[in-house]
Amino acid sequence: MLPGSIQISGETLSGAEIRDICESLRENSVRLLSLRGCQLSERDFGHVCRGAAESRSLAQLNLNLGIVSNINRVKQLAEALKTNRSVQSLFLHGSPLTDAGLALLNPALSIHPSLVALDLGDCMLGDEGINLICGLLPPDGAKSGLKELTLSANPGVTSKGWGRLAIAVAHSSQLRVLNLDYNPLGDQVAGMLAVAVASSRTLEVLDLEGTGLTNQSAQTLLDMVENYPTALRTLILAENNISPELQQQISDLLSEGEEEEETEAREVTAREKNPWICQNTPSSQMVLMTSGLGDSLLAETEM
Repeated sequence: MLPGSIQISGETLSGAEIRDICESLRENSVRLLSLRGCQLSERDFGHVCRGAAESRSLAQLNLNLGIVSNINRVKQLAEALKTNRSVQSLFLHGSPLTDAGLALLNPALSIHPSLVALDLGDCMLGDEGINLICGLLPPDGAKSGLKELTLSANPGVTSKGWGRLAIAVAHSSQLRVLNLDYNPLGDQVAGMLAVAVASSRTLEVLDLEGTGLTNQSAQTLLDMVENYPTALRTLILAENNISPELQQQISDLLSEGEEEEETEAREVTAREKNPWICQNTPSSQMVLMTSGLGDSLLAETEM
């Protein structure tokens, strides 16, 4: 039987329910475990962590909205992640981790062999926490690292911390999605991020919704998209003081780049299937334009 999912939201969990969850984890019948906003005792949280540690099927673990509520729970989760080898996505959005909590969790995160998506939004992080996260975005040629990172709503991070992150993003060989929405970034940090995006060969999605940007930032981002070949396909700028005209210009340019990439991919596919087709003839171009689209590069994850 294929592993399934357990998704519970905002409930107070009984000991019997926890036992059932842990048994399913030990039996490797759970791929997704989501307990966002649930209430459970310290003892039961420890049981869940031990079950997660033993599971070989668990790929997504959602503990959003305050479940990891104290240092003791951070320690138990860290121990579980040191043993677990299957978790690919970890969601801790809305947990009062602080930099001290992340420092306890970071050693387990940095050595985990499968982790590719991490949500630390609204976790009360500061510059020290950002420095630790940069270590999860190793540069080209180094070990594997995160492909998706969410750091929404961490207002304690200063421009120095965001600047450090921008450097790590610029050199990361794997990061594809970066969510920084609802942080007070401002135009200065946006300029740093524009340089990072221009340097990155992998970043496809950047969420800057509600980050205090103005037309100055938008113009910098527009110049970046217009003049530098990037992997960027989606740039979210809603809830900023940016004119609709500039937002539309950026969106149009990103769409043009995506269309060009799709056309090129279809041409490559058609040539592989039909090596006799002459690449430069008008008739071959007409055939290639009718080919189907390939699969999306990014897999959806449970939020």
